[in-house]
Formats: sequence, structure tokens, C-alpha cells
Amino acid sequence: MDVWLGQSYPLGATWDGSGVNFSLFSQNSTKVELCLFDGPDGNREIAHIRLPEHTDQVWHVYLPGIRPGQLYGYRVYGPYEPQAGHRFNPAKLLLDPYAKAIAGTIRWSDALFGYTVGHADADLSCDERDSAGGLPKCVVVDSLFNWGNDAHPRTPWHKTLIYELHLKGFTARHPDVPQQMRGTYASLTCPEVIDYLHSLGITAVELMPVHQFVTDKYLLDKGLTNYWGYNSIGFFAPEARYASSGTQGQQVAEFKTMVKVLHSEGIEVILDVVYNHTGEGNHLGPTLCFRGIDNAAYYRLVADDQRYYMDYTGCGNTLDMTHPRTLQLIMDSLRYWVLEMHVDGFRFDLAAALARELHAVDRLGAFFDIIHQDPVLSRVKLIAEPWDLGEGGYQVGNFPVLWVEWNAEYRDTVRRFWKGDGGLVGGLAYRLTGSSDLYGWSGRRPYASINFITAHDGFTLADLVSYNEKHNEANGEENHDGHNHNLSWNCGGEGSTDDPAVLALRIRQQRNFLATLFLSQGVPMLQAGDEFGRTQQGNNNAYCQDSKISWLDWHLDRPQQQLLEFTRLLARLFHQHPVLRRRKFFQGRPIRGGSSVKDLVWLRPDGQEMTDEDWATWHSRCLGLQLAGDAIDELDVRGKRIIDQTLLILLNAHFEPIPFILPVHQAHLHWQEIVNTKEATGRRQHPLLPGGAAYELEARSLALLRLYRVEEVAGEDEMGVAND
Repeated sequence: MDVWLGQSYPLGATWDGSGVNFSLFSQNSTKVELCLFDGPDGNREIAHIRLPEHTDQVWHVYLPGIRPGQLYGYRVYGPYEPQAGHRFNPAKLLLDPYAKAIAGTIRWSDALFGYTVGHADADLSCDERDSAGGLPKCVVVDSLFNWGNDAHPRTPWHKTLIYELHLKGFTARHPDVPQQMRGTYASLTCPEVIDYLHSLGITAVELMPVHQFVTDKYLLDKGLTNYWGYNSIGFFAPEARYASSGTQGQQVAEFKTMVKVLHSEGIEVILDVVYNHTGEGNHLGPTLCFRGIDNAAYYRLVADDQRYYMDYTGCGNTLDMTHPRTLQLIMDSLRYWVLEMHVDGFRFDLAAALARELHAVDRLGAFFDIIHQDPVLSRVKLIAEPWDLGEGGYQVGNFPVLWVEWNAEYRDTVRRFWKGDGGLVGGLAYRLTGSSDLYGWSGRRPYASINFITAHDGFTLADLVSYNEKHNEANGEENHDGHNHNLSWNCGGEGSTDDPAVLALRIRQQRNFLATLFLSQGVPMLQAGDEFGRTQQGNNNAYCQDSKISWLDWHLDRPQQQLLEFTRLLARLFHQHPVLRRRKFFQGRPIRGGSSVKDLVWLRPDGQEMTDEDWATWHSRCLGLQLAGDAIDELDVRGKRIIDQTLLILLNAHFEPIPFILPVHQAHLHWQEIVNTKEATGRRQHPLLPGGAAYELEARSLALLRLYRVEEVAGEDEMGVAND
């Protein structure tokens, strides 16, 4: 085999049509070997080549004649001195951090660990067994793909409706998706799936992790798996288990096809990415990639004993964002997914860990500085999970401009309000109007708040109103795992029940949560299945459940079908009314000179404006907000002022009905009800009501009304909702 020197850039395996350039960063190593494999199981080593050149801490070689589909891995030589941070062990085959595809999954054995398992002070020993038989192999890929006229939809943030889904669980039981396509990238290209997303008004799907990830040995030993995938080992490689077409590079083309189809339907693709840690765990974890390539460069180590790892993630390790090559790895990965895979944005898991320069969270860290000046990444959607598990890690509201955040304050306040807790109207007012207390001070906008009631981590919406306690027994940890602070309420009976009163209240509470989500300022995020009441039987930590516990069941009973229709109604209203998706915070005063109309008015049940004393009333659980459609103070893309209908949102978390006096306007204007969570589908025929009339606001319910003019009826259905 001819061996040429090759180039140090780009990192990874790059096919140029004639051969492949291989390059690998390793600062502290003394020698690197490239191993090539083939055979039916990919485990027959056909060559190992010592990389002949070392340029700027990068080892490299060029092999003419090597083609896409070639399987490979590395062996890296250097000191095995854990207390000094070095864990080189050439007996362990290693994945390329820049691999664009990885074939297969790990076959666990003790040989995958760099030390002798079970030995006293185990990780200080060095195990010399070859790990190649259990490690999946990297794949040389051909990046060529016919994108045609594909373009990013670039939906503005204030018009975005996010749908969080697990790629497998979403279609694993879908009756309209062909069996061989269920749970794969290809499943999202099925017309029935696309039509369903359109029916919900979805503008962006947020995919739970699709980077190649590790399924932990201790889970497999218990008959479980790492279903969620928050355990990455390949930041460039789409997870092979989600491919229907093959795993030796075909997964790359299948992922691209999925993106292309979704883009053609106007739907953006956002990836949930896990750059804060890797699947190699703590000092007793396996040696699969980064640990064996250069442990001291890639990981945050304890300063006075580099045998151990700083752990801000709860997963055993934290990537070292202060090292320029680690920072480059993440930035190169992000740009790859945008430029080569055409994704539209990222949700960063435990993003506060990425901001830790030394120990404290530094919101002006190098990671954010680089993204802000990057001409590619500064233009895509950037979502932070604004916390980690370290000291000072809760950073909601503190991320810089260009970033939006999962708003845990929104989630918790709305849960507590509908549960019936007191003293919340002041906090709820901020959450309903975009959380200006969190984002307004730094010049950010209402869409900086990603509003959510539930997400993958925690109860589903149906379980939130059905369980007071978590029920995670299936996870094999005696129900000790998962959150205990769920702010849930079972409505009178724990779990499954036949009590019609309890069932009716639960479904109404789900409608209350959904209506609050869609009618709040900010970006709504809906968890897949919540639109029809999916349950996990009380499991609030289903990370290890690749089973019917986690998969969506598409066989809906009548209440579920009605809840789905209710959600679709809310989505139409969200897209129809600009006043529900403002780009600027409310001022609570007239916007234009000469006008007496306030853009926002807070109301008590007697129809009067809220006073300072009212906001401080602990027992208050009922309020209204009037959104003036002619006082938006924003311009559309053509420079014309945006005008909408005036809407009135009434919320009552009391256990009994409350008559609400409707605001008075001009005599020819009346109020028309368009949503009422008392109704199964949120809609009913209701007479027009003049200002000053008493509207009977049902116990634990939300109502949406609009100011009505006769001439506005054309093109609308009987409830004032625009027809499709």
C-alpha cells in the first residue's frame, strides 16, 4: 500500500476522489497507527499504518486508492499515567472524533476498558487486551449529495412552533409508516407524518440526540438501554441505529434526505446536541475515543489529582472548553451539521457547562464569543438548556443575545398556577407576556423564552395531571431515579382510574396547560404526544425505556382525538394572530401619540384594572389580560404596521366558577368566545356579549374571546377562526 504524507487539515477522513487523507489531533502522544478493517462483521484488520507525519500536534497520512465505505480506527501511543492525566493505551482501538459515520454499536467486554477491571485501584493499572472486536468502526464517507434547490426555511423566531420528538419513539408504532421505516430518519419523510406535522402547525422539529451515542454496559446488563441518547461518542456521525438503508455511510445520505424533505415542506430541523460530556464516563469508564487519543486535552481534570474528572454534568466527565482543540472540535461539528447536513439550529444540552472557563459559569466565555462572530453559526437557531449540575449552574435569563432559552421559570409557574397554588398571579403575568423580567434587561425579545410545560425529561402532560408521585420502577433503580419536584397533581386519584369526575378534570387540566402554552408570548414547544394525552404510566425518567413506555401509541380513543383537535385549534390561532407572537415586550401603556388604547391591560374579575394591591394578593387565582390588536407597534416585512384583532384571555384556577365582567368598548363592538377549555374540543356556540356583561368563567378553565365586528366574519367559521 502506498503511504503518502498527507495534510494536517482537515481533521478526520477526507476522500478527494482518488484517495483518503487521514488526520488526528493528539497533543501528548508519541505515535499513532491507523488500522483498516473489512470482513462481514467489520472486525478483520487488513492493515495498520504508522502515521508518518506530525504537524502542529496533528498526525496525518494520505492513502491513495482508499474509497468511501472503508472501515478504520486508531491506536495511539503515549504514557499511561492517570495521575498526570494521561491514559494512552495502544491495545485499545479508538474512534476518530471527526468520523462522519460509525458502523455498528459497542459489543461490551472488559477489553474495552483501558485498565484491568476489578483490580485494586483499578484505573491505575493498564490492560493490554485488544479491544478492536468490541468497538464499532469509523467509516470513510462520500459527502456528495444532490441537494437540488434545498434552502433553510428560516422561520422567524416569533413565528416558530417547536415539536420535540424522539426519532424512534415517534414512529415506532405508527400504523401509516412502513414497518421497515419505523423509528428511522426515513420515517419523517412519509407523507402521513408530514401531513400530521402540518395539521399541528409545526414549523420546526427538535430531534432528541442523533449523534452516535453509547449504550452503557450497566443498562444492558439490566436488560435496558440508553434510549434518549444523551451520551455522545461521535459529534459528526448520525446515529446508525436510526438508519433504515444501512450503517456503512448510508445513514449520512438518509439523514440528508430527511432534512431535504422537511425543508421542502417548510419545516426546520433542530438538533438536540450534547457537547458538555461524552459517553466515556468517569475515571472508571471505557476507553473508546477521546480518553485514549488525548485525555488531558479533551477533558476537564481535577487540578491537584488529574486521575479524576470535573463533573458538571452528572455523567462522569466534562469536555474542556478551555482547550483550543476541544473548542475547535465542537465548532467544526456545529458548522458541519449546518453546511453539510443543512440543519437549522441546535438545542444545547446543559449549556451552562459550555460556559465554564475555569470553575464559575462565565456567560461571556470563549464558546459564545466564537459563535457570535461566526458567519455560519450566528445565523442559525441557538437554544440553551441554561443550567448544569455544578455550583452556580442555574443560568436562566443570563445567556447572551442570539441565544434563546428553555424557560424553566415558565414551566414551573404555569404548573403551580393550574395546580391551584396561591401567590402566583404576579409571576404568571411575566410568564404569559414573554418573561421580560428574565430577558428584557439585556435587550433580548419575548422569543428568547422557549415556553414549555413538559419535555422529554419528566412527566408527559397526561401524567402531569394523573400522578402526584413518580413511578419509575421499570428503570430498575427502586424508583430512586428521576425528579421528585414535579409540581404535578393527580386530580383526585393516583394513576389509572374509572372515576368520571377525575377523568373529566384531568382532560380539562390538559386543555388548560395547552391553551396557556399557545396563548403565551414567546416560542411554544410541544412535546410529541402531549397533543393527544400520551402517557408513560407515571415514569418521569424514561431515558432507558426503548419500549411501549416511551413510544407513541397512535390508536386514539375519543377523548384523545378531541384533545388533538383542541391542540390543532390552538395552533391555528397562534399562527393567525400576530398579537399572540409579538416581537417586542408589552409596555402596558398607549403606544402611539393621541391614542388612549393600552397595548396590554390586566383585569380583575370585576372588570377593573389590577392594582398593586391585587398583584400582592396571595389567594388570587383568577385574572384576565386584554391584548390590543391595534397597538402592536411593530412593522411587517413590507414596512407596514401590524394590526390584529383585540383578544381577551381569562384564566381561573379556582375550584369554583367566577363571573368575569368583560371590558367595555364602543357600542358596536361585542365579545365573542373562540376558545373555552370547559369544552372537549375547546369550542361551542356562544352568544355575543357586550362590554360590561358577566361572563361565567368555569372552575379551573381558560377562555379566549375576541372583539367582534360583523364585517369580520367573511372567510371565518362560526367561531371566528380562519378556515384553512
